[in-house]
Amino acid sequence: MPAMRYIVMKNGQDVSFIEMPASHAYQLSALNLRLHKEIDKLTAAHVPVLPYAIAECADVELHDKSITIHSGLDYMNELEKDFSSIEEKSYPLISLLTEIRALQAQLEQWYEEELDN
Repeated sequence: MPAMRYIVMKNGQDVSFIEMPASHAYQLSALNLRLHKEIDKLTAAHVPVLPYAIAECADVELHDKSITIHSGLDYMNELEKDFSSIEEKSYPLISLLTEIRALQAQLEQWYEEELDN
């Protein structure tokens, strides 16, 4: 069983967990910080709401059935979809999308390698 880590995300009062390979968890936390740094510079009418990465942990035991653990790849696919739908005119959105897609591709490769083992 590969080592996994969990990124705790908070959006308002809602908390969610993103399960990531331990080797890639920090990258998601760093990407989240970068996106928050840049998201206010976007001038498009539709900018996705982005949760804040508030913690990272090695293990999670949930007691609240309303909270779910999301796959890191599913989260990255949704993030890429949200950001690729932004119709930005002023800010070079391509750099943010490149970072999102790079982590997305790394996760796709990681999962393919895990399925082969």
